[in-house]
Amino acid sequence: MTATSVQFALDTFGDVTRGADGELLSDAQTIRNVVDQAVLADEVGLSFFGVGEHHRREFAVSSPEIVLAAAAARTKDIRLGTAVTVLSSDDPVRVYERFATLDAVSNGRAEIILGRGSFTESFPLFGFDLADYEILFEERLDLFGRLRSEQPVSWQGRTRPALTDADVFPKTENGLRAWVGVGGSPESVLRTAHNGYGLMLAIIGGGAARFRPYVDLFHRTRDAMGADRLPVGVHSPGHVADTDEQAWEELFPAMKVNRDAIGAERGWPPYSRLQFQHDLGPDGAVYAGSPETVARKLAQTIRTLELDRFDLKFSHGTLAHESMMRSIELYGTKVAPLVRDMLADE
Repeated sequence: MTATSVQFALDTFGDVTRGADGELLSDAQTIRNVVDQAVLADEVGLSFFGVGEHHRREFAVSSPEIVLAAAAARTKDIRLGTAVTVLSSDDPVRVYERFATLDAVSNGRAEIILGRGSFTESFPLFGFDLADYEILFEERLDLFGRLRSEQPVSWQGRTRPALTDADVFPKTENGLRAWVGVGGSPESVLRTAHNGYGLMLAIIGGGAARFRPYVDLFHRTRDAMGADRLPVGVHSPGHVADTDEQAWEELFPAMKVNRDAIGAERGWPPYSRLQFQHDLGPDGAVYAGSPETVARKLAQTIRTLELDRFDLKFSHGTLAHESMMRSIELYGTKVAPLVRDMLADE
């Protein structure tokens, strides 16, 4: 990791936001706004734009590849991918075909972050049993890894029909870049290393330093295999505005709507100002404030974990599209250069 090599990226879940009249936007308008956000991210020089997959009312995007294809037609340089693709409840062959197609229409800019996701609505929706949660992901990750060779594949498992010399089309021109999103278990880190994927750590609670052992485990495992080094990234929430106070006042109510809706299902207490202030601090996972405030915290995380990429999850509940666009602008034009300067000074 060097000051010039670190990549600055964005992730969104396509949260359904409120318009100027205070009413929720339609899913259709939210999706069009996501495409506009990707265009701006490209214009300000960011490296990657990721779109999550969800199947519930708070989020408008259930088919991220289609949204990304629309973004590909209006962007030139930014890489486009998911955050994450819920591989457990999808078919690896179809997933690979869709992303190989996205890679073609984007002129080689597609990549994929595979994961199990933090929600389970897709399992009953597509006819999968949650009792098979672990084996579904393990088998599909293994098969997807074999498909990346773009050679005929023979494969057999418990969770889908076997394949015999199956070939998958279209072929990419330079292969498909792929990561696995990991929430923080040694087993997940080891599986990612052994299967040859980049490691994307989803840090949505607590300080970044506690994830250093997972980074070390990932690199040690690849070294022991005699394999090439693979990149490590972090996905964490945040918001940039012109001042600290503006960022916090915009972000807290939007985050509270999102956290409280999910918390009601999961038994969490209501999200409080006190918790929010803790999350903003050095032992919290939220990167929010002025460009200078965000840059200082982000630089410390990059140093601590020796990251190759940082994905700022910039959409939060009902946070307005206009506020997100300003956040993207400041992240690309102010935060990224400040962080590079801080790292170069060392």
